[in-house]
Amino acid sequence: MGGHNIVIATLPAGQEYGNGSAAALASQLKKCFPNLWFGLLVGVAAGLPSISRGRDIRLGDILVGLPDGNSAGLIAYDLGKETEDGFELLRHGHSLAMAEPIVRSAIGNIKLLAPKESEVFLPYYEKIANLDHATGTFADPGQDNDILYDDESQMIQRSSRPAHIRSCVWYGPIGSKRNLLRDKYDIIGLEMEAAGTINRIPVGIIRGVCDYGDRHKNKSWQPYAAAMAASYARALLDVIRPSLPSASDPRSEVNQQQRIAGE
Repeated sequence: MGGHNIVIATLPAGQEYGNGSAAALASQLKKCFPNLWFGLLVGVAAGLPSISRGRDIRLGDILVGLPDGNSAGLIAYDLGKETEDGFELLRHGHSLAMAEPIVRSAIGNIKLLAPKESEVFLPYYEKIANLDHATGTFADPGQDNDILYDDESQMIQRSSRPAHIRSCVWYGPIGSKRNLLRDKYDIIGLEMEAAGTINRIPVGIIRGVCDYGDRHKNKSWQPYAAAMAASYARALLDVIRPSLPSASDPRSEVNQQQRIAGE
């Protein structure tokens, strides 16, 4: 795929999602494929719009975890503690290993080369949506069904986006688990697995927005959001040049095959 050898790993059906399960899967993956080069953690997340900050995140948008100012690409609640002054992140909440530099570079190339990023990944979404066995599965639920509340019951009125900018890409810190970090660290979304994975395999975090992390969430947007995230990940592979391990790389003694890119 894109010139890369790919390993696709996922949790077994019915297994509970979370950092612990993701960490176990990442450890097993690393053991089976010691020559792993990098990973892409692809899935769904809760988006966190902030109208006051001009962050009009919609369902079906794509979140990409990247460092923003003094914040890491992943703000992990697990790397913190409760104090008398409130919650404080240890080591500034940074995971011990951040995304592989090659992934960050590829993301930068997409941002630089594509005036409208949707032009890069939408062709891949169309391929996914048009697969014979996927008819209707990954269809857009429609902007009329994308409803944002500013509290438990008050809806926020938003105009529909034109078709050519239906889905947008947002870059910034993504939070692990807890909504209480959103304001202090200006995170763009919440997810449940990255903190368990990123210290075992250098990964890029790519998430499709399936809800807003409130009590109104449901699963109807998950297939479309997951397909959008997968489409962006596929486009990313196109701008990462396949690479072979160097002779000095100790991993090449274990496995002389071409480096395997995990997705």
